[in-house]
Amino acid sequence: MDSMMRRYRRSSRGGREASELVDDMGSLLIVLNDVHAPPMIRLSVNDSVVVDPGQDVVMTCEVTAGLPPPTVTWSRYPGPLPLSAQVRGPTLVLRAVTPADAGFYNCTATNNVGNPARKNVNLTVRTMSNLTFQITPDSNKDSETIQMGRDLKLSCHVDATPQDKVNYTWYKNGAPVFNSDSLILLRSDPDMAPGTSSLEIVDMKFRDLAMYSCVANFPGSRVPELRVDVNISQNSVTPPMISVPPGGQIVSVREGGNAELVCLIDGKPRPPILWSRTEKDLLMPSGKPAMETPDGRLRLRNVSRDMMGLYRCQTAPYNGLNIKRREAQVQLNVQYPPMLDPVFQDVRSRNFQIVTLRCAVLRSNPPRLTDIRWQRNGEFIRMSMPDLKQTPELKFKLEPTSNGTYECRVSNSAGTSTCRYNVSAQPYNAEFYFDTPNPVRILKGNNYSYNLQWTQRDPQATDRIIGYWLNVRQNKQNLVSKQIDLRGKEPEKGVLMSHTITDLRIPLSYEVRLAPITTYSTGDYVSRIILYSEPYTYPRSSDQVCGFEDERICGFSQDRSDVFDWTRQNNLTHNPKRSANTGPETDRSGTKEGYYMYIEASRPRAQGDKARLLSPLFNVSSVRGPKGSGRVPYCVSFYYHMKGKHIGGVQGVGQ
Repeated sequence: MDSMMRRYRRSSRGGREASELVDDMGSLLIVLNDVHAPPMIRLSVNDSVVVDPGQDVVMTCEVTAGLPPPTVTWSRYPGPLPLSAQVRGPTLVLRAVTPADAGFYNCTATNNVGNPARKNVNLTVRTMSNLTFQITPDSNKDSETIQMGRDLKLSCHVDATPQDKVNYTWYKNGAPVFNSDSLILLRSDPDMAPGTSSLEIVDMKFRDLAMYSCVANFPGSRVPELRVDVNISQNSVTPPMISVPPGGQIVSVREGGNAELVCLIDGKPRPPILWSRTEKDLLMPSGKPAMETPDGRLRLRNVSRDMMGLYRCQTAPYNGLNIKRREAQVQLNVQYPPMLDPVFQDVRSRNFQIVTLRCAVLRSNPPRLTDIRWQRNGEFIRMSMPDLKQTPELKFKLEPTSNGTYECRVSNSAGTSTCRYNVSAQPYNAEFYFDTPNPVRILKGNNYSYNLQWTQRDPQATDRIIGYWLNVRQNKQNLVSKQIDLRGKEPEKGVLMSHTITDLRIPLSYEVRLAPITTYSTGDYVSRIILYSEPYTYPRSSDQVCGFEDERICGFSQDRSDVFDWTRQNNLTHNPKRSANTGPETDRSGTKEGYYMYIEASRPRAQGDKARLLSPLFNVSSVRGPKGSGRVPYCVSFYYHMKGKHIGGVQGVGQ
C-alpha cells in the first residue's frame, strides 16, 4: 500500500462529502464524511402575535443549523403576502398593518438535506366595532316592561378581534359600577352571545333609575374605546310596535325601477328593523339572509323579477328591549313585459306551402295583454285584431316574395317583448363529412385528387335540391367554379354524397366551398380546407397483414373533428396512472411488446364524446380479385376489448 502513488479528490455525493483516493493501480477508495446537516430555525417572535392597526411588525426566521446554508422563504395563509410586505433575507417586515394583513405567516428553510424546517406565526390585528345593547325585563315574570320591584338586566356586546381580550366597564351616571347586593356585574353572560357583558339590577328601586354606560376597550391598546349609553327612567323605555302604513302592504314597481318597502316602528328605545324573505332559502338582494335598516325603510335599486315576493320586517334583538320580536310583512310586486317562446326561430319551408308561426306567452306581469302585432321586414301586417286571450299565431302561404324576417310584438302595461322568425325557402347548409384521410395521388404529373364527402341537413324541409355550387379556392382566388348536377336524384337525410376534385397540385392546400341549389334559391356556402398527405403503401404480398406494430398505424389518422384522440401503446408504454380496470393489459397476441390503440374514457370524458380513427382510401377499382370470384381481395378486420358495467359502444363507418 505504501509503495502505491495515490491521487486525492473531494466531491459531494448523496448529501454527504466524499473523499476519493485513486491509487496507481486504478483502484478507487471512497470515504464518506457526515458534514451535511438538515436545516433548523427559530423565530424572533412568539407563535402568536397580537398588534394594533398601524403598527409595524418585524419577524426574523433565524437559521440555527444546516449545511449547506439553507434558503429561507416566507409565505402566508390565506392568500399571498401583503403588497406592503418587505422580505430582507430571513426577515419579514410588515409596515402599518391593517386587519386585512392578519393570518398565518409561514417561514420555511430548505437546503435539500433532510426535510425542510418550518415555523408558523399567527398574526392578529386588533379590531373593535358595532357596540350594541339589550334591555331584558324580568324574564321570570314574562314581563315586557320595566317595573319597580322587578329585576332588570342591561347587556352590551362588541364585535372584536380577539374577542376574549375585550374589557367591559360599566358606569352609573358617570361613576364606575361595582358589584353589590343590588348591582351584579357579569363579565361573560352565559345567557347571551359569547363575549357579552351584563349588569343585573336586582329588585329595582327608584334609586336605580339612571343613565347607565357600557365602555368596551382593549387594555393598553391604541384602538379607540367604544361607548353606549342607556337611559333607564319611567318614560325612557316602552315596548316597540311595528306596522305597515296604509296602502303599503303591496308595493308595485316596473322591472328595472326602484322600490321602497316601509315598516313603521314605535317604542323607546327604537330598535333597528331587520328585513328578510319569507320564502325559505331566498336571500336578500345583498346576497345575505337579512338586511338592517335603522328607519324601517328598505330601499331596492334596479328591481328584477327575481326580487318579487313577500318580505318580512322584524325588530332587531339589540339596541332595544330583549323581548318577543314584533314583525309585519310587505308584498313586492314586480311588473315585467311578457316572456315569450321562441325568442328566435329559423323557419324553412317549401314555396307555396302554409307556414304557421306561434308565439307562446310563458309568463307576464300583469298577465293581461294589451296588444299583439305582427311585422314582416319591419312593416306591420294588416290583419283583424287577434284574441288577446289566445296564443298569438300567424298563418300564410310562403312565396318567393314573402321570405323575410317576421316579428310578433306582444305587450302588457309593463312593456313589449318580441318573437322573431327568419322565414325562407332557402335550403339548409351542407354538412361536410369528417376528414378524408388520404387524397388519391395521380401517377401522371405532380397532381392529386380529393374525394369530397358531405351530407345534406334536412333535405326535405325546402324545395327540391337539384345540385350544388362548388368553388375551389387557393390564396382566396377561385380556381374552380362549377355546378354539381344531381341528375334528378334528391339528397336523402343522413346519406353520404361525394364528388372527386381533380388536378390539385402537390403539396398545396385548398379551400373548398359548397352551397345547395333548389329550383327557387341557393343556400349559404360552407367551406373547409383540404390538405395533401402521402398515401400509405400497403404490403402487396397476400401473407402480410398490417397491424399497429407499425408506427404509422397502417395509414390510419386521427379525426380532426372529434373530441379526443386514440393512443398507440403496449404493456410497456401504457400510462401506469390510467383509471383502474380500463383497457387491456396486452394486445391480442398476449405479449408485452404487442401494440394496440387505446382511449381513456373516464373523466374528463363525458357521454357523447367521440374519438375517431380514419382509415386510408382504398382504390379497389384498380385491383382484380381471384379469377372468377367477382370481388376484390381486400379484407378489413379488427379486434376490440370492451369490459365493464357502464361501457358504451363501438362503431365503424364505411362505404
